[in-house]
Amino acid sequence: MNRRTKGFLVGLVLAASAAATVLAESWEPASSPQYITFSRAVALPGVELAAGTYLFELAAPTTDPTVVRVSSRDRRHVYLQAFTYRVRRPETLQKDEIVTFGEARGAAAPPIAAWYPPDLDSGRQFIYR
Repeated sequence: MNRRTKGFLVGLVLAASAAATVLAESWEPASSPQYITFSRAVALPGVELAAGTYLFELAAPTTDPTVVRVSSRDRRHVYLQAFTYRVRRPETLQKDEIVTFGEARGAAAPPIAAWYPPDLDSGRQFIYR
């Protein structure tokens, strides 16, 4: 192998290594399941949840962090499993604030706009149609 070929291969390995590092840095660690208690009814795309405690989690945190599952406290009933968008945690949002709400129409339950797991710098925005 000549010197030029060796240089090309070394450059290729370095470029692949740099790309892998960038991908690894953009991937956030998996979020732990989180129990959230609501004192009033709230809404998610296609479902209204009564006041109570619900489990929010990434359905497949290591393979597809876009899917969020919301289930009953005992996991026996899944109320929502849906694709979401990744959104940055607003700087004004305190670490103990884990959901944000959209505007409700009339007397309807306020829709949860996004869920912000406390161990991540970003959250998951629900998709309403």
